[in-house]
Amino acid sequence: MSQQETKTSRPTPYFIIKIIISLILFAVSVYIPSLQQHKWITQLINGAWTFLIPSTAVSVLRFILISFYNRRHAKKTVRGNFVLGISQLTAILNVAFFLLAFMVGLGINPVEFLTSMTIVAMAIAVTFRDYITNMISGLLIMFSEQLSIGDRIRIGNEKGRVEDITLSNIVLKNEDDDIVMVPNNFFYNQSITNLSVHRSKFFYVKFELPLTVAHHSDELETDLQELLRTHPGLEKENEVKLSVEQIGKDFVKFKMELIAINNSDRLHRQIENDALKRILLFKYKYA
Repeated sequence: MSQQETKTSRPTPYFIIKIIISLILFAVSVYIPSLQQHKWITQLINGAWTFLIPSTAVSVLRFILISFYNRRHAKKTVRGNFVLGISQLTAILNVAFFLLAFMVGLGINPVEFLTSMTIVAMAIAVTFRDYITNMISGLLIMFSEQLSIGDRIRIGNEKGRVEDITLSNIVLKNEDDDIVMVPNNFFYNQSITNLSVHRSKFFYVKFELPLTVAHHSDELETDLQELLRTHPGLEKENEVKLSVEQIGKDFVKFKMELIAINNSDRLHRQIENDALKRILLFKYKYA
């Protein structure tokens, strides 16, 4: 998903497959009753029903909700992660249904089993407390309007674009294209700045030059200043200042900050493309 203009594609109706499997099981039960004389087969069929009935109902409900949501917002851009939240919640419920079905298939009474495992369950809850709270925080984020996939955020010492929101982490791609995993709990424990709610006109252009060309960085600044001073997409107060990001064995990485006339990503990419073309010509001049 790109920036969460929540016009997501129509969800695949997986419930149709579940309905087909249910019909096959029903036909087997009706037309081949002799199979039910075997206890283990009966348990497997009951386990399958335990999963298929509630899972199909949840899948149908998910399909209806997402279809209604997409239709309602078909002509406007909205923020939020409603579809992502519904999908993750459906996945959690399906896992729970599968575990119940597995116990039924093995002939285990789920109620008695869970009752006898209460103390163990409490110990597990304490052991995996951080993951459980992360999961709950993740669901809350997905259903909130405060953060969406594609947003640029600053959280703690990290800054980047939200690539994904999982049940455990917010996945960020920072300015160095590194993937940073931020626990969901940080969303409620740390100060967060969402730079995409009022997107900044500031943006960076990064590039790399051979050492032989990097020696002429002052001339490159002057050359770029002449180009960018008259660029229609930039504010007039732009002053080209190259910052050294990294010095390698035979290269130097530079970065410069520019101010566009608006916060359009398309305009930022266009300006970056024009600047990189000028840098490419400069590179071949001294290569």
